[in-house]
Amino acid sequence: MKAQQIAEAASAKMHAKDYCAQTLNMNVDEIAPGSATVTMVATKEYANGHGFCQGGIVTTLADTAFAHACNSYNRITVAQGLTIEFVRPAIVGDKLTAIATEQSRGKITGIYQVKVFNPQQKLVAIMSGKSFEHGEPIVTV
Repeated sequence: MKAQQIAEAASAKMHAKDYCAQTLNMNVDEIAPGSATVTMVATKEYANGHGFCQGGIVTTLADTAFAHACNSYNRITVAQGLTIEFVRPAIVGDKLTAIATEQSRGKITGIYQVKVFNPQQKLVAIMSGKSFEHGEPIVTV
């Protein structure tokens, strides 16, 4: 298998078992080695007390894109830590797009940046994540 095919297979297997992402109606729109794009619509069920999309939901979207990007090499990889900064609120009804890109990847750790955008392509949040690779394969190649 080529690297792109491996990334696609690993992402598909992960998404099939990711009941949280499925419950939140997240879609993996793009996957490639070291990067992923995940989208979802901020529905009224995700609203906080001010009527904006709850920050934990935005974080979950960013974390999901991060997970697909860092697992795209077909090695079970988990988050070792993350930080997120909110730039503007996500509005209920917005289709949010999280784009994860690899910044650095070593033997067992990696650094990824995830930007979350609203439909107007304005930045909603930026997340930095550190990954830790366990090493076991996700799919058999």
